[in-house]
Amino acid sequence: MNTIAREDITGLVLAGGRGSRMGGVDKGLQNHRGLPLALHALLRLQPQVGMSMLSANRNLSAYEAMGAPVWPDSVEGYAGPLAGLLTGLEHAETPWLVTVPCDTPQFPTDFVERLAAAAASQDAEIAMVATQEEGQLRAQPVFCLLRTDLVESLVAFLHAGERKFDKWASRHRKVEVPFDDAAAFFNANTVQELQQLQR
Repeated sequence: MNTIAREDITGLVLAGGRGSRMGGVDKGLQNHRGLPLALHALLRLQPQVGMSMLSANRNLSAYEAMGAPVWPDSVEGYAGPLAGLLTGLEHAETPWLVTVPCDTPQFPTDFVERLAAAAASQDAEIAMVATQEEGQLRAQPVFCLLRTDLVESLVAFLHAGERKFDKWASRHRKVEVPFDDAAAFFNANTVQELQQLQR
């Protein structure tokens, strides 16, 4: 079976957002079952990749204590997930980068393997998770495996003032990989959602 070796993939936990829907708190540091959310995501991601790192823009020492390299956005002003993605692409030393958000601690333990198999078999530059929502297959672009040589394309896109992940991804050979368990990708954007997650 044609696939991408785990050692060729760097994992990136995206924890650089403003947390505005959670009252401006640093979402990755919110407690979930005794550990920060971002640490849950990191520990779940590490066995699926060769190397790992975190994207964060504040409380850097708290993130550094999680034991992986921490990189702030190279683009000013909390420019969203694409800014974190760019930072990951700039620092990854492998041919592939995979991203997960810090607020989704229950993503599948084989999702990287499944994205890698799909990217390899379809010669895609980007593979992203898609889940069933209200009867429709919806892409989850923050769960994304992509070639690190797309960095220049992303720089140009951001410099043009663009911020939409889907719009950028559609410029490249992209495959969406369906996952049946939408609940595994449930993310905690609000305090209520975090409480729901803990139940």
